[in-house]
Amino acid sequence: MNIELKEITVRELTNGYEDNEEGGVVGFGGKLDIRPAYQREFIYKEKQRDAVIDTITKDFPLNVMYWAVQEDGNFEVIDGQQRTISICQYVEGDFAFNGRYFHNLQKDEKEQLLNYKLMVYLCTGPDSEKLEWFETINIAGEKLTDQELKNAVYSGSWVSDAKRHFSKSNCPAFSLGSDYLNGSAIRQEYLETTIKWISQDDIKGYMAKNQHEPNSNEIWLYFQAVISWVKIVFPKYRREMKGIEWGFLYNEFKDKKFDSKKLEVEISELMEDEDIGSKKGIYVYVLTRKEKYLNIRSFSQNQKREAYEKQKGICIVCKEHFEIEEMEADHITPWHEGGKTNSENCQMLCREDNRRKSGK
Repeated sequence: MNIELKEITVRELTNGYEDNEEGGVVGFGGKLDIRPAYQREFIYKEKQRDAVIDTITKDFPLNVMYWAVQEDGNFEVIDGQQRTISICQYVEGDFAFNGRYFHNLQKDEKEQLLNYKLMVYLCTGPDSEKLEWFETINIAGEKLTDQELKNAVYSGSWVSDAKRHFSKSNCPAFSLGSDYLNGSAIRQEYLETTIKWISQDDIKGYMAKNQHEPNSNEIWLYFQAVISWVKIVFPKYRREMKGIEWGFLYNEFKDKKFDSKKLEVEISELMEDEDIGSKKGIYVYVLTRKEKYLNIRSFSQNQKREAYEKQKGICIVCKEHFEIEEMEADHITPWHEGGKTNSENCQMLCREDNRRKSGK
């Protein structure tokens, strides 16, 4: 990999700046791809954007930026997209700084800004080194997410089309599934989650396989199927449904028949159960029937001590004596049979017997 340091003026950078859906975002006389397919959307807030312009107007140094040199001699931004767009938008008159648009500045002020020199590293090397470049320079500022890094490595027609569905502000995936997914669409978290689901947690493998596919129809249809399935099986929405790994549940249970009305009755009852520590886990439990997802409330130290003293340290099963640290609390009547986590339903078993009972 070869790296060359170059000075670029704001005038040169903003020459030919365009931002449109079809042509992307370009500058530097049309030779710079400011937002390659793998890059994030513009995420700077007003304070961050203004800080860039403030730095330039005061002639303070701005952090160095990185461009990749393409085979045709053009460039694409590796690091510095947010700063670049902030500069271009100000010169274009898209926003005011300190109450003044660019066209409100005096001639000498305009010249000072346009002649300001940006330091840019031009990086020449194979595409395979992109991830290394990102990880090396992605230290400060708005760090790239893991998925943004993967988008860089596997950039191509598939990523470009997938971003259309999953990564834009108010994108189709957000409109359809924002109530069910955590994270931010523009930080690629919706895309990352869906790839994880469809690939059974092999994101890199899936992206490598589909990198040059002409479109992302498969994953978009899959996402729609997951959300539709959730809405049919659990028609009553609760906030606890947000952030559940719905895709994995869909993969396992999509062909199984469920009575939505019966499930809703059970879910409602479980929501009222004070022994259940994870209300979110209720949805996983009613499908898998695995109590571990419910985080059943544990007996308190006082309840354990009370049961231990009543038993005089004798394990209910093997009748041997143990120190309290060698024993574990157990529900006399199991939770799934209606047993509560209270003193009356607490007994102490040695660890071996408790493990044996739990494994039955």
